[in-house]
Amino acid sequence: MKKTYTVESTFNDMRLDRWIRNVLGNIPQGLIEKNLRSGKIKLNKKKVKSSTKVKTNDQIDLFDFEFKETILQKKIKFEPPKDVIKANEELIIDNNDDFIVLNKRAGISVQGGTKSKKNLIDIFNRSEIFKDTKPYSVHRLDKDTSGVFLIAKNRETAQLLTSLFRLRKVHKTYLAICHGEINKDKGEWNNDLIRYDNEKKIVENAKTIYTVLDKNSNSSLVEMKPITGRKHQLRKQLFEIGHSIYGDQKYRSINSEKGLNKNLMLHSYQIKFMINDKKYTYTALLPDYFKKLLITKRLNFSN
Repeated sequence: MKKTYTVESTFNDMRLDRWIRNVLGNIPQGLIEKNLRSGKIKLNKKKVKSSTKVKTNDQIDLFDFEFKETILQKKIKFEPPKDVIKANEELIIDNNDDFIVLNKRAGISVQGGTKSKKNLIDIFNRSEIFKDTKPYSVHRLDKDTSGVFLIAKNRETAQLLTSLFRLRKVHKTYLAICHGEINKDKGEWNNDLIRYDNEKKIVENAKTIYTVLDKNSNSSLVEMKPITGRKHQLRKQLFEIGHSIYGDQKYRSINSEKGLNKNLMLHSYQIKFMINDKKYTYTALLPDYFKKLLITKRLNFSN
C-alpha cells in the first residue's frame, strides 16, 4: 500500500527523519533507516538518506510502511490552558491578515518535540487569532532566545516568508551580553563551524557582521547581524573568540557563570524585510532580566 504526503511550508528545510517523526509519530530511528535503505520511504521518487532536508511541496512516498505508536512513543501534543494562550497573545507586536509578529519569551520552543512539550505553534493553534486558519512556522529561534518572531496565517504567506528567509532577504539584528572585553569594536566573523549529524561531522561556513555597542574590562554588549543562518551560529562564534554569552550553558568556558544568571542573554532585537515594495520593520523590547544585567555590568544601550 502506498501513501503520499506533500511537505508543508512549516517543515521547509527540516531533516527527513524529523519530518517523519513530526507527521507520523515518534518512530524509532533504526526503523526509519531500515525503510529508507529498502526504498519503502522515498523523497520525490528517489532513495535518500535520513539527513536529507525536505523542501516545501516535496513529495514523500511510503510503501507498505506501517507503524503503530505505543502510549510511550506517541508525541504528546501540548494543550495550552487559556491563561497561557492569553499571555502569549499579549506579546504580539503586530497582527495583520497574513502574519503575526511577537516578542517571544525565552524558555519556550517554536515547535513541539520529544524534549519540549510547550511550544508556540500549539499555543496559537488554539488562539482565536487563528480560528479560521492555522499557524505556520517560517523561521527558527532557539528556545532560550527571546525577541522578534514571525508566524504566518496562511500557506501562501508561509511560503513567501520562508523563501525570503532562505534567500537572505530578511535582515535580523541580535543583541547579546557576553563575558569579557571584545577588543575590536566592529567587523565580520567569517569562519567554519562544526556540527554533527549523528556521527557525521559537518563543516559549515558562517558569517556575521558585528558592532560592539559598549564594553568594559568585565563585559561587552554586542550587536550582531547574521548573514548566514547556521544552528547556534552567534553563540558558537562568540564562544570561539573567547567571549561566550552570559547564561549560555552549552557554549561557555568552565566556571564562567558561577550561578550569576540563568537566562541566555541573547535577544532577537529587530527584523526587516520587504513584500511587494512595502518595507516592514519590527523591534522587540528588551526583557527585564536583560536590562537588569546591563545595569549590573555597567553597560549602556540607547534604542
